[in-house]
Amino acid sequence: MRLLLVEDDTMIGEAVQDLLRAEHYAVDWARDAASADTALRTQQYDAVLLDLGLPGRDGLSVLRDMRTRSDRTPVLIATARDAVADRVKGLDAGADDYLLKPYDMDELLARVRALTRRAAGRAEPVYEHQNVTIRPATREASVDGQPVVLSAREWAVLEPLLARPGAVLSRQQLEDKLYGWGDEVSSNAVEVYIHGLRKKLGAKIIVNVRGVGYMVSK
Repeated sequence: MRLLLVEDDTMIGEAVQDLLRAEHYAVDWARDAASADTALRTQQYDAVLLDLGLPGRDGLSVLRDMRTRSDRTPVLIATARDAVADRVKGLDAGADDYLLKPYDMDELLARVRALTRRAAGRAEPVYEHQNVTIRPATREASVDGQPVVLSAREWAVLEPLLARPGAVLSRQQLEDKLYGWGDEVSSNAVEVYIHGLRKKLGAKIIVNVRGVGYMVSK
């Protein structure tokens, strides 16, 4: 999954980016409101981690602009503004969650998982489809109850497909889940990872939709 981190504090930004990448998220890091706005208008994200105290423009204006143009990307505000009034403003402006700094990194990860789970229309923390089960919180996968080891990028391809059986994702959409800014994109990466997933999970788990993309059948 691909996340946008909007944070002007270099120390916090580096720590959060490293944490998210270690959890196999593709992460783009915007350090001001203008960069965040450009990223949101040109790239599709699974969630946004948004600081409010940004240089130039307040983070709340970024959020309001998103919702004004009907951008439904889940937004987690992560800020030091702890007044109740600030939390109310953030949530009423369209944020999906609000986390106060300094925060525990495990809690941040749990909230990101909850946001992306709800955005996929799921409440349960475990995804089951046919004989395949995945647990996003622990990055565990199994087939017929037997553990299967997936690489970070195999997981990045499988999770969005398994989260929405029947939904077709194009090659470009899957590439966007794999790579952040500055990452080198291999021309056949998606095909390679899907081939690996089929070998590990079963040949029929991921279906080609000719000329469109890939899906997990319902």
